[in-house]
Amino acid sequence: MTETKIKAALIRFTAGIKNSDGPGISAALSDVEALLAAHRGELPPQLVHFLEGRSYAKALAYLGGDSGFAKPASPPGGCGGGHA
Repeated sequence: MTETKIKAALIRFTAGIKNSDGPGISAALSDVEALLAAHRGELPPQLVHFLEGRSYAKALAYLGGDSGFAKPASPPGGCGGGHA
């Protein structure tokens, strides 16, 4: 249930960016932050990591949504670090 609400807020966030809707962006981010603060212990650690790092495209991809933005350079769960 919480993940569904986070996903909806992230979708509203990306729509706000596409529509240059400052108040919509702000409201969506406030919802994401409030949900994260209230339910951090219930959420998968990887999702918490993405949200804390403000990697919203990765968080949305993790939740099974399409952000509409370019795909991240590293896949969800990978930091893209080089190997020696």
